[in-house]
Amino acid sequence: MTDPRRNLPGVDVLLASGAFQGILEAYPRGRVVEAARDTLVLARGEIATRGEAAVPSDEAEWARRVEDLLSVRDLPSLRGVINATGVVLHTNLGRAPLSEAARAAMAGAGWGYSNLEFDLDRGERGSRYVHCVDLLKELTGAQDALVVNNNAAAVVLGLNSMATGREVLVSRGELVEIGGGFRIPDMLSRSGAVLKEVGTTNRTRVEDYRGAAETGDVGAILKVHRSNFRISGFTEEVQISDLATLAQELGLFLFHDLGSGLLADPERLGLPREPRAIESLKAGATAVAISGDKLLGGPQAGIILGDPEVVGAMRKNPLCRAFRVDKVTLAGLEATLKHYLDPEEALREIPTLRMLAAPLGVLEERAHRLSRELHRSFPGNRVAEGIGVVGGGTCPGVDLPTWTVRIKPSGSSPRALAMELRSLPRPVVIRVEDEEVVIDLRTVDPDEDPALASALSEAVDAGD
Repeated sequence: MTDPRRNLPGVDVLLASGAFQGILEAYPRGRVVEAARDTLVLARGEIATRGEAAVPSDEAEWARRVEDLLSVRDLPSLRGVINATGVVLHTNLGRAPLSEAARAAMAGAGWGYSNLEFDLDRGERGSRYVHCVDLLKELTGAQDALVVNNNAAAVVLGLNSMATGREVLVSRGELVEIGGGFRIPDMLSRSGAVLKEVGTTNRTRVEDYRGAAETGDVGAILKVHRSNFRISGFTEEVQISDLATLAQELGLFLFHDLGSGLLADPERLGLPREPRAIESLKAGATAVAISGDKLLGGPQAGIILGDPEVVGAMRKNPLCRAFRVDKVTLAGLEATLKHYLDPEEALREIPTLRMLAAPLGVLEERAHRLSRELHRSFPGNRVAEGIGVVGGGTCPGVDLPTWTVRIKPSGSSPRALAMELRSLPRPVVIRVEDEEVVIDLRTVDPDEDPALASALSEAVDAGD
């Protein structure tokens, strides 16, 4: 019997055919040659498992396969996805989606030149660090503000500026690990400061800080908000106001790493009380560090708020250049902060806040609508209540009641359908529970509902 692989056409034969002329006009010849070779390699592998039936029947089918391969290779590595997981601040999916105004501002800043470091009034060099400062001062009551590239950088810069070469007091219950395996003790060490632990894992008192400050060369107290876990039971921690009193008495800096960046009223979002920068500053913190891309709802950034002398020293610190923020991020952050000048506008325009505050009745209505649209592709789908989470290392233990569409595929496994959804040109990311695909509409923008329905139908067709 003749080996069907001997009948495969050569690359030159394929490229000389009329079916390939359109591809050669659309793509550089070298790329088409490479894609044709790879398509032939794939065909040889398919023949080994499926036999001669795997060989394309004509030149048009060969051309389609090559063009499909070229299209896949043209997809950007970083691309938009539909988040149907129910995790609002999904770190792996880029955390906070941005408002329309923020996206427009970032596009505008990236399109051409800008006054990033140019003083338009004086006609000479300016500073990128003046942007967003007035807004941050107005919204938080801070005397000064500095924007860097993320909250971890803000913490390292702050500690390096306030206590390099000196000891920093940190409660043992606040020596947290954030995403990616980064730990507060390691970051503190890299800042040039020296960690001095106080208290115990579950209980730390003012006396613990005072006693530790009496020995050694202590420069600052660092309080870390436990934003990604909770300690319950027999616990005790020192409030920021009490630490501020102690720090003032002992002549120490008080640095509060808040992380989450919440500016909105948590009650309006259905969230429990969460410490905010405005409260820490009023309580007497020297400086506060928050994130721009968590509950604030903007682009990735680290924001330092506080005493003008201390923040000014951070601005002059050589590390500040290593941690500096770019023009596109500053534009997006400024547009996001402007929403907060009107609290109602912030809830309406910032996607993170809008998702958190989404009424259950609206989510249920959308779920039933999607269920009806999926009836032909997934006749057994059902609408059910569910639980989402805030995510992004914030509000641990807080459940977000929601409505979901659940699918038990008949022709494949839930994980196979999930993989098919992730392989689409506009990937859809879902979660799998109890052998069902779960689609949580809280994290899907209503404008994306039609695209989500089409993607699910496309995935089931591809699986067939």
